[in-house]
Amino acid sequence: MIRESAAYVVRPSRLEGSVAVSGAKNSALRLLAASLLTAEDVHLTNFPSALLDAQIHAEMLNVLGKTCTINETEIVIREAASLSSTLDWPGRSIRNTLLILGALTARTGAGAVPLPGGCSIGETGDRKYDLHVMLLERLGARVYQDGSMLCAEAPHGLVGADIHLPIRSTGATENAIICGSLAKGVTTIWNPHIRPEIIDLIKFLRSMGADIQVLGQQSIVVRGREGLAGTRYDVLPDNVEALTWLMASVITGGDVEIRNFPMVDLEVPLIFLRESGAKFYTGPDGIIVRGGTPYPVEISTGPYPGINSDMQPLFAIYGACAKGESRLIDLRFPGRYQYAAELAKMGVESEVSGNLLKIRGGHPLKGARVRAADLRAGAALVLAGLVADGETVIEDAWQIDRGYCNLVAKMSALGGRVTVPEPVAG
Repeated sequence: MIRESAAYVVRPSRLEGSVAVSGAKNSALRLLAASLLTAEDVHLTNFPSALLDAQIHAEMLNVLGKTCTINETEIVIREAASLSSTLDWPGRSIRNTLLILGALTARTGAGAVPLPGGCSIGETGDRKYDLHVMLLERLGARVYQDGSMLCAEAPHGLVGADIHLPIRSTGATENAIICGSLAKGVTTIWNPHIRPEIIDLIKFLRSMGADIQVLGQQSIVVRGREGLAGTRYDVLPDNVEALTWLMASVITGGDVEIRNFPMVDLEVPLIFLRESGAKFYTGPDGIIVRGGTPYPVEISTGPYPGINSDMQPLFAIYGACAKGESRLIDLRFPGRYQYAAELAKMGVESEVSGNLLKIRGGHPLKGARVRAADLRAGAALVLAGLVADGETVIEDAWQIDRGYCNLVAKMSALGGRVTVPEPVAG
């Protein structure tokens, strides 16, 4: 049964010990969607099975005719029945339904999924899905909305085409790769977003027999196959989780070994953190973070290898713990600062000026009752609670469970005082 945490209670803590980074949410979900491209078995290792979104996605695959067998770090996906082209899902939707739509249309010639969910971020609310509609139409599908369902039809199969992305969209790049893998002919994706999770998806599809060529930030060329085989594949480590443990160690004055740390994928954020007071040392299987003194940061988010938008709420807390003013600009999702109002309840002084978030750090934080508006905002509130005086109660903590695998257990093992209250009967 999928259980969503109603709240976290966080108390002041110093982190010390060893922690392993789990498989990446933003890769695992894409691989689950891409598993629909084959009738053969798919076996994923380093799989973050405790993530709410991963559990929901596995249940969605079951509804479509797959059978998912999950243990702590692995999932085996088998096709137990003929694959359905309609995802009849009454529960909470996730944004990955867009990739499910692409995979179903590519394999079966049709697809219908609930309108996408996920995080509502930025001043414009939910992220749009017009690029996904555009690319499906470019590949020959008819796309339409039927009530709460987004539908696509390509009865004669998808046909390869040139897809020009107006922005470096992660989701649209992934969907175009998935669709192109079974489309007839060649699909060329211009102006793609090249980032670790997309490279992981490409490696996964190649292990299934897909023909994909990456030409840097210029284009990705996908030569369609008639079918793909099963595979066994290891999910890459989660770089946002890795940064979360690093920053938590620094701001709490901790001493933490972070195993399975994706050093190569975090070169740019690590430069900013090292120059902003973090003390860390590389080892054969990760890094050791020995506290440090947070200094103000000035960052802007951008396409990989830059700082990902998901990371900026963590940098906001880092800046709140530094003496002086930190400045953050989110170029991907302008106005993604909803969490600033929640941090204000804990004593964080900030100001939004246009698309610039100014954090005036160095002031003591105090525990408060706050709400996780989205996944990354929730993680930022957890870090704030670790250094705040008193008790912090984070409502809607299920948002955090969507993207952090066993966070409470890992925190507890490091001495972090994070608990989940038992639900009140009644």
